[in-house]
Amino acid sequence: MADHSIKGKVVLIAGGAKNLGGLIAHDLAAQGAKAIAIHYNSAASQAQADATVEAIRSAGAEAVAFQADLTRAGAVEKLFADAVAAIGKPDIAINTVGKVLKKPFVEISEAEYDEMTAVNSKTAFFFLKEAGKHVNDNGKIVTLVTSLLGAFTPFYAAYAGTKAPVEHYTRAAAKEYGTRGISVTAVGPGPMDTPFFYPAEGEDAVAYHKSAAALSSFSKTGLTDIQDVVPFIRHLVSDGWWITGQTILINGGYTTK
Repeated sequence: MADHSIKGKVVLIAGGAKNLGGLIAHDLAAQGAKAIAIHYNSAASQAQADATVEAIRSAGAEAVAFQADLTRAGAVEKLFADAVAAIGKPDIAINTVGKVLKKPFVEISEAEYDEMTAVNSKTAFFFLKEAGKHVNDNGKIVTLVTSLLGAFTPFYAAYAGTKAPVEHYTRAAAKEYGTRGISVTAVGPGPMDTPFFYPAEGEDAVAYHKSAAALSSFSKTGLTDIQDVVPFIRHLVSDGWWITGQTILINGGYTTK
């Protein structure tokens, strides 16, 4: 039987410096991962990346950080190559990279569309491609999408629309990589109480999102707490290996599909 525990495993997390990605890195280190490579996008996140690396090391795991703009396929290839050279082939690969745009459909420019496609769709495609080439047999791959994939709502055409293809990428990769025992899943959190969420929303919209989930009154903020998402990620990259090809919404009943 394959070993599906986290203990002793090598992990690569794109967008792993802060917010949900950073918390996942901390958690997997605490669960006994051997080594974790985290990616961050720009110099603005370097201090948080350095802090996450130190936290991982304090938990007893090896840790390295790499900066890259993953909207270029070559950069994704280099990230995997650098991670493999530094800590070995990953058993677990997680992509948390994403960008939000909330804007009326008729106001979205071509440049905005191209940027959203590059960050949310192209990055995910090439991350899954490189993960398929580098992740060890019986490994786990997870990509973050959005609970808006289950919504009937205005203003998120470019955001949810460029995350939507990742559902198919996930199914295709799961089918192809399954012959090697690799599971591939997509996870769509609800609006999360992080700095990623607030810049795109006005005061009224924030109030709506805080009340929209079926379980919102039992949440500290009404939004999805990243602390509540992490256990599901942990499960998917360990004992939950039998789940593959799925898009799982974790949102307290904010949307369903």
